[in-house]
Amino acid sequence: MPLDVRVLLSIWVALASVWAGALPAAEPFLEKVDVFSAGTGGYAIYRIPCVVVTRSGTVLACCEARKDGGDWSTIDILLKRSTDGGRTWGAPQKVADVPGPKTRNPIALAMKRGKPDDVTYNNPVLIADRNGEVHLLFCLDYGRAFYSRSPDDGQTWSPAQEITSAFEAFRPKFDWKVLATGPAHGIQLKSERLVVPVWLSTGTGGNAHRPSITATIVSDDWGRNWRAGEVAVANTDEWVNPNETVAVELADGRVMLNVRSESTANRRIVVTSADGATRWSAPRLVNDLVEPICMASILRLSTSPPSDRNRLLFANPDNLSKADGKEKPGLGRDRQNLSVKLSYDEGMSWPVTKPLEPGFSAYSDLAVLADGTILCFYERGQKPQPGKKPLSYTLLTLARFNLQWLTDGQDSLPR
Repeated sequence: MPLDVRVLLSIWVALASVWAGALPAAEPFLEKVDVFSAGTGGYAIYRIPCVVVTRSGTVLACCEARKDGGDWSTIDILLKRSTDGGRTWGAPQKVADVPGPKTRNPIALAMKRGKPDDVTYNNPVLIADRNGEVHLLFCLDYGRAFYSRSPDDGQTWSPAQEITSAFEAFRPKFDWKVLATGPAHGIQLKSERLVVPVWLSTGTGGNAHRPSITATIVSDDWGRNWRAGEVAVANTDEWVNPNETVAVELADGRVMLNVRSESTANRRIVVTSADGATRWSAPRLVNDLVEPICMASILRLSTSPPSDRNRLLFANPDNLSKADGKEKPGLGRDRQNLSVKLSYDEGMSWPVTKPLEPGFSAYSDLAVLADGTILCFYERGQKPQPGKKPLSYTLLTLARFNLQWLTDGQDSLPR
């Protein structure tokens, strides 16, 4: 008599489990695709990358599309979508729009940044919510902040809601004239709280972005309302101009901020908080993470349990040299050698590092697909052509790679 269908099914499941256990680890791989290219679409350059993966697996890549290149020029915020893990991309869409007349930030006018009629949308931040929504925060002329959400993986967005009032709580301690969200992705905690790093400046120093402090704003109702946290890193003689900051939730539930600054040690600063908003720890330098004075990115890759171990990723230009040889403490170094680092102890040390882009490379953001493929969306240049100057902010590129590539086959995620 033929075997019962249920018996056959159970045998097949058992065999499949054995075969799956016997499968060799995936081979290391690295793939790159250019998502935005300077001089196309009516924009001089594309900068300030941000990338997230939605609950359904759609990859959203966001950036500043700059008409003439400057921080205070006319800038649109564009977004592209990928439904195949970042291999191919749809057409760009503008996702930041504030209706009605707009006035320039008085700081921009006073310091002659941009033109009087420029409209500067800046510093996009995305958060992929576990409920399926996508949150977007952005700024207008470094003086007003806005929030929008998408219910359908970035295809449509709600009208922009102004949230500048959330920043007013910082004024008693810091009379800011310039504000900025992120940049790069924000995070959602296990508690469902949304956390977005921000920086603030009085706008009296270089590029109207200095002196500066860093903090967070948070939402406990899925983005409907936002409020200020406490100042995380103040501007002092030791911690100089803390600004563009990225966040990650640690395995024990604390939030760690990883902070860009102009401190003389040329190392990244970190602080932690139990709730991502208050009672920040004393700042400390991370010797493993050099600071060429450039935005960086951080991401949790795995947590134990359910995975086999804790893993954090970090990316920035791993370089402290200058082509002219004039390196000085606390001053910027050449933006090159974008590298990805791996930590197994919640950011206390970073024993694994691998170059992703040896040439000119700057801002980046990290994300991970459901299958463990790591995504790094970053700024890079092109090799100089004969008789021409080197090209710097030429491309926004998405790199796709796995843990095996990062660790030269020494580590892999459980299958």
